[in-house]
Amino acid sequence: MIVFDWKLLPGSVFFAVLLLAGIAVPGAMAAETIIGKPAPGFTAVDSTGRVHRLSDYSGKRVILEWTNHDCPFVGKHYRSGNMQQTQKSAKEDGVVWLSVISSAPGLQGHVSGDEADALTKSRNAHPAAVLLDPDGKLGRLYRARVTPHMYIIDKDGTLAYKGAIDSIASGDTADIPDATNYVLQAMTQLKAGQPVKESATRPYGCTVKYGS
Repeated sequence: MIVFDWKLLPGSVFFAVLLLAGIAVPGAMAAETIIGKPAPGFTAVDSTGRVHRLSDYSGKRVILEWTNHDCPFVGKHYRSGNMQQTQKSAKEDGVVWLSVISSAPGLQGHVSGDEADALTKSRNAHPAAVLLDPDGKLGRLYRARVTPHMYIIDKDGTLAYKGAIDSIASGDTADIPDATNYVLQAMTQLKAGQPVKESATRPYGCTVKYGS
C-alpha cells in the first residue's frame, strides 16, 4: 500500500485539493471582514420574499449564521438544540439573527423559500429571517467558508466576532457541554460593554456549496 504524505504538497495545491474534495479549511479567514471595522453592507431576500439590508438594522446587533441543513456539523448543533438555544438567547437580548443559505442550485443544502420555512418550523429554530443566497454573493462578500460560520455585527455596524459557534471542532453532540460557545460568550461581553476577547476563531464544518 502506498501512503501519500499530503504535507509534501505545496501549500496552494494542498488547499486546492482540500476544497475540491469538499473538506473544510478551518484556517481560511475572511479578508474583507476585519474585526473592529465596518461590516460589509448587503441587500438580500429572505425565504418569504422580503428584502433585508444591513442598514435596516442600524443600532442593533446582528448575527449572521451560514447554514446547510445537510451538513453534519450543522446537524450537530440543531439536533442537540444548541443552535436554537443560542438563537433564543440572542432574540431575548434584542439581537437580529439572520440565517444565510448560500448553497447553489443543484448542490447540497440548496432549498426553496418554502423548504427553508419548513426547516425552520421542523427544527423549532428562531432566526428573524432566513436569507437565500443561491448566487453566493453574500457568502463571498463575507468570505463565509463553512457551515456553520458565524459573524456578529455590533450596534455601531462594526464586526465584533467571526468564526466558529464553539470551541470543539467535531460533529459529536456529546462535545457540546464541554465546549465554549463563542457566540454566547461574545454576546455576553458586548452586552456588558466589554471587548470581545476571542473575536476571531477558526470556523469548522462543511465547505459552503458555492456555484461556479
